[in-house]
Amino acid sequence: MNDIFEKLAKSKFRRRFKLGKKDFAYIEEKGIDVIKQHAADFIKKRIAPAHIENDGKQTPMKNHPVFIAQHATATCCRNCISKWHKIPSGIELDKSQQNYIVEIIMQWIEQQIKLNQKK
Repeated sequence: MNDIFEKLAKSKFRRRFKLGKKDFAYIEEKGIDVIKQHAADFIKKRIAPAHIENDGKQTPMKNHPVFIAQHATATCCRNCISKWHKIPSGIELDKSQQNYIVEIIMQWIEQQIKLNQKK
């Protein structure tokens, strides 16, 4: 996964995403395990299907730490997942692919938490 984070770090667009105070407060209130469950649910419902009617527009840019993480990690839509993670569009994501995406999202969130704690 370090490989993908190195590539994402070179993208001006992906680098601009950061968690804010409200996001950190939400994570603290809910706990990291609940956030991971949210990520798994969002991926299963919004990303995993083979065909998504509003692909490219199904992930909001704010209002949940997972949404922000999805944009930061290029896991926000099937086109980005295909381009950045080499998982083809047009097929339903299997459980291991869904787990991979959730792990990337969670790793990014955990990196954000560590950076915030250093402040």
